[in-house]
Amino acid sequence: MRRRTMLMLALAGAAALAGGVAWRAFDADIDAARARLRGRSRLIQSRFGALEYAEEGAGPPVLMIHGTGGGFDQGLAFAARLTARWRVIAPSRFGYLRSAYPDDPSSEHQADAFVDLLDHLDIQRAAIIGGSAGALSAMQFARRHPDRCAALVAMVPAAYAPGRPPVEPPTPLARAIIEYALRSDFIFWAGLRANEDALIAALLATDPALVHAASPEERARVRAIVRDILPVSDRARGLLNDARLAYTPAPMPLERIRAPTLALSLEDDRFETLAAARHIANTVPGARLLSYPTGGHIWVGRDEEVFAAVDGFLREAMR
Repeated sequence: MRRRTMLMLALAGAAALAGGVAWRAFDADIDAARARLRGRSRLIQSRFGALEYAEEGAGPPVLMIHGTGGGFDQGLAFAARLTARWRVIAPSRFGYLRSAYPDDPSSEHQADAFVDLLDHLDIQRAAIIGGSAGALSAMQFARRHPDRCAALVAMVPAAYAPGRPPVEPPTPLARAIIEYALRSDFIFWAGLRANEDALIAALLATDPALVHAASPEERARVRAIVRDILPVSDRARGLLNDARLAYTPAPMPLERIRAPTLALSLEDDRFETLAAARHIANTVPGARLLSYPTGGHIWVGRDEEVFAAVDGFLREAMR
């Protein structure tokens, strides 16, 4: 509730700022955001419609599944440290950027679309990493397609945890405000200008003080994550679908997953994903848990350490 209130206050501040904001600056920034995406991805036709993806690196294949507010670009950015050793393949999930939004955009169908992508690329088996809300479809991929999944990494998973109290749903008015804001590039941009820290706290579930205390490289990484949500209008359907799927995530028969599995989270993640990571580690046969005391939802100050651990796990699982 507190995170949602902070987000609404930030967006309200954006609306107040709107009258005095230079439209020229907004136009320049949104043009730059679209230029950053242009020409970097490809489309295939999956059984659910168009599926966008991009890839970088060389080596054994790894699907990198982005979180809320992402797209192929976020997937590539998150897995940048892996591309020296791995072929990172990053799809845009349903409703993000150029990927279709089918009638049933469930995590299960997203997982099935990843199989279509592997078939298109003539890849029989791949490891899969799912971050935040992307962990839901990554886990479904491991469960539904065990012959195609070489290893699973659930990073800060926005997944079910037993005993977690139900989350109070937003009021109809709050939901209407959020939906309108997510479809407005200008309001989101103005919110960043008005109070970037509030968006980091609300959308990235991370204490802004951690960001301010981090290295210049880490501060730049975190700010790129939130700023690269633009153009938010091209991600709105995916964002709203993630809110539906990850708000009160349903239990999953994790005991059926047979792939080597690593669940990773941080104690101060304000989305409280450590409980879900522990549940995954306790339920998937042979799974491991890796947790850190600080770093928030986007592992501030630990990017190199986290992906060194992920790289080591994948090399061991796929040798």
